[in-house]
Amino acid sequence: MVAAALPDLDTLVGLWIPGGHRAVFHTLLLPMGAGTLLLTDKIGGSWIRRRWGAYGVRVAWVSLVSLLVAGIGLDLVTNGVNAFYPVHDQFYSVSGKLQFSNQEGVVQTFIQPQAHGSTANTHYRTGFDLARGPDPAEKERVFPIVRSGRQLLLGAMSFGIVGFRLWESRNK
Repeated sequence: MVAAALPDLDTLVGLWIPGGHRAVFHTLLLPMGAGTLLLTDKIGGSWIRRRWGAYGVRVAWVSLVSLLVAGIGLDLVTNGVNAFYPVHDQFYSVSGKLQFSNQEGVVQTFIQPQAHGSTANTHYRTGFDLARGPDPAEKERVFPIVRSGRQLLLGAMSFGIVGFRLWESRNK
């Protein structure tokens, strides 16, 4: 859960670095670096395995996947992320459709990433940082928890599964 939440700490970094939200920690360079470290550790005799055993190795790899899929991937397919920041300052989103048409056949638009803006001209509004530059006075600060029935269902299911797994492991 920590690995999946880590990229959203750039919400706070965005207070000091204009356009930093969805850039500083949402970069794909972060999981690429972590993956390289994990592969190097595996090849080099696995310090992680010696220190924490097979469970530690499993937690490290699951954390990497969580960072990539839940931390960065969800935002990449929602509104976009600055995927290669700071090497290449460009926000991308991968959103589209996959459908079958009786006239056009299979139509998909996911493989065409959409580029839109850089940290210089892109701002994602959050409850912490309402606007680029100084925040407007007396504006409401909203911190979304659930925005749709689908999110509520998935969130409730996730908490239920984690709770059950914790309860199950306690009784072993």
